[in-house]
Amino acid sequence: MGTFDFLLQGLAVALDPMILLYALVGVTLGTAVGVLPGIGPALTVALLLPVTYGLDPAGSLIMFAGIYYGGMYGGSTTSILLNTPGESASIVTALEGNKMARAGRGGPALATAAIGSFVAGLLATIALALIAPTVVKLALVFGPREYFALMVLAFVTVSAAFGDSTLRGLTSLFIGLALAVVGIDQLTGQARLSFGVPQLLDGIEVTTLAVALFAVGEALFVAGRGMHRDGEAVAVKGSLWMTAQDWARSWKSWLRGTVIGFPIGAMPAGGADIASFLSYATEKRFSRHPEEFGHGAIEGVAGPEAANNASAAGTLVPLLTLGLPTTATAAIMLAGFQQFGLQPGPLLFATNPQLVWGLIASLLIANVMLLVLNLPLIGLWVRLLTIPRPWLYAGILLFATLGTIGVNPSPVELGMLLGFGVLGYLMRLFSYPIAPVVVGLILGPMAEQQLRRALAIAQGDVTTLIASPIAATLLVLAAAALIVPILMRRYGRGDILVKIAADED
Repeated sequence: MGTFDFLLQGLAVALDPMILLYALVGVTLGTAVGVLPGIGPALTVALLLPVTYGLDPAGSLIMFAGIYYGGMYGGSTTSILLNTPGESASIVTALEGNKMARAGRGGPALATAAIGSFVAGLLATIALALIAPTVVKLALVFGPREYFALMVLAFVTVSAAFGDSTLRGLTSLFIGLALAVVGIDQLTGQARLSFGVPQLLDGIEVTTLAVALFAVGEALFVAGRGMHRDGEAVAVKGSLWMTAQDWARSWKSWLRGTVIGFPIGAMPAGGADIASFLSYATEKRFSRHPEEFGHGAIEGVAGPEAANNASAAGTLVPLLTLGLPTTATAAIMLAGFQQFGLQPGPLLFATNPQLVWGLIASLLIANVMLLVLNLPLIGLWVRLLTIPRPWLYAGILLFATLGTIGVNPSPVELGMLLGFGVLGYLMRLFSYPIAPVVVGLILGPMAEQQLRRALAIAQGDVTTLIASPIAATLLVLAAAALIVPILMRRYGRGDILVKIAADED
């Protein structure tokens, strides 16, 4: 069967009435939580991860994908109306979009962000459907040493790409790897670091760790800063729709943003922040109104928002085909798969194609739902921005606690939720990235298993790890992913991007 046939099968799954309901609930919840100030897509999907636990795998993952895309959409509303980016990828949107809102053009800014996100998400999802089978065919030849090299690439990618220091990233990774050792050894059956606690024999629950680090840790961090409000939402004045001139200035930016964002999202050590900054610099180069940049240029909203959402779809290429998370949000999505005993990768396409293609097809439907929801309900989303910060983060703590109790009603689990929440607060306080901890916990056992298998087959010969051309290539990519960010930080990646933008003025 070809890609088109698989996609049609996926659409048949995604168009089931119950699946459509799950997708609608997912995009609504994702948008509602994502639009709240200071809450980005990673925190959104981590907070709502326990909600999907009791559903069947197909409905749960499709709802989860809706939450992910909804969180991406919701972040633009906060950036434009409140000038509060939920994550680094929304900085450019806040820069130009908030200027437009203060000039009475908040409606067109929200419209071009929503439509641009829809166009980029649609095109990038189609690209995902076309590219994924090819990547899967290549990955099916992987053996234990190739999988171990892939895990090393994943470890280095998340460690080097997040935070301001590679050393801090690696430290966070080793915290996750240490937590992954807890439980019963998969090969020998021996208990490790359980300290006589029966609940620890099954290991650390990924859901508990993700919710604690992202949701509880963030709430404690904001409370520690005094829970001050960063600003007041700007009222949306005038028409919500774009003029003919706005359309003419936006549509090319949407396409350029898609072309820039999708491949960067699929690259190790890429990410939506790089894509949005490069898109912003590109729009300044091609714009016929460069003098408006910094004062509310609509291209400065259209291009980066399209790049942001295309990058999100690009992230799913290595995640679904190789099980390789390249962003914090992808790491949480990987946890969502694993709570149902599913491991993204080439074997998932072979053993459960209906689920995978149903998930890909549901992204197309979720994009349509989000376009329909975002613009008519903008008044509701604006009202959500008025929620006081103390109420907001108290609600996050309550929701995280109830979600953990629903998944595993155990005093030990609640104790770990609090302990890991404090760990998340301390890591934020001292600028340690969070994502490598989650990735270490998820991929650590698999990396250990594949390493031991590879060494057992080679009778302890360590050189077998580089004897395969694929494994050697992956390890070289891992070394590059470790070295390049260090060089970029040394020579100032942010300064380079700002300089690029300034040079195009």
